[in-house]
Amino acid sequence: MDRHTTFRTGGPARYFLVIETRKELAQVLAWLQEEALPWFLLGNGSNLLVGDRGYRGAILHLAGEFLKTEIDEATIRCGAGAMLSAVSRSAMEAGLTGLEFASGIPGTIGGAVRMNAGAYNGEIAGVTESVEVMEPDGKCRVYNREEMAFGYRTSIVKTKPCVVLSTVLKLQKGDRSEISATMQELSAKRREKQPLEYPSAGSTFKRPEGYFAGKLISDAGLKGFSVGGAQVSEKHAGFVINTGNATAADVIALTDAVRDKVFEKYGVKLELEIKQLG
Repeated sequence: MDRHTTFRTGGPARYFLVIETRKELAQVLAWLQEEALPWFLLGNGSNLLVGDRGYRGAILHLAGEFLKTEIDEATIRCGAGAMLSAVSRSAMEAGLTGLEFASGIPGTIGGAVRMNAGAYNGEIAGVTESVEVMEPDGKCRVYNREEMAFGYRTSIVKTKPCVVLSTVLKLQKGDRSEISATMQELSAKRREKQPLEYPSAGSTFKRPEGYFAGKLISDAGLKGFSVGGAQVSEKHAGFVINTGNATAADVIALTDAVRDKVFEKYGVKLELEIKQLG
């Protein structure tokens, strides 16, 4: 799984299934139920830490028809496998504003709506009109924005065993040059402040209420702190990076130590934003 996550860590999965149609997905979900196999839907692997022993179940990865994006006026219908950054660029090219914040988020649309991805004061919840999912029994249903129950890095589909199929985004008409300029500005900020030159899973910890995780970690003197090949980034303490040979065990030991130190100094409990699998 180290080839399928942005952290570049993790052991192998028992099955890795690439699914290109809804019919294939329904068949796979039925088979998984028959075999009583655990499964996990993998997007871009950008918010995921897979254990060193791998995953004993099936990894599902959407391709084919799930990569399509269609634009109609100010509405974008996109498959769950489409990259959020690519959809953001398509919106810009169509002169649609509202997705600029997402231009540098390295995940898929499906993953974005599942965890209500956000950056720079924007969240996917703010532009989502509806989300279509497939339940384990193969039945499909559509959630509107209110039914999605979006919250900070969560939604209803994060709590249910279902697969996001597609999402309808509602944007606004804007000036293409202004939209492009905003995206370039945000991209420059990311390059300046985030350790994009190293493998990582993005922001490692959720933002605790009333605080910023990165500042707490930095103030605790933990910038550059490392365990094996895992390190608290010296550029942005909110990121744990793989300096080249990190194992999942290194990352877990490091994040545990960081949480203990921050709680000891400030009484604040940090919660992981990345998902652990296996």
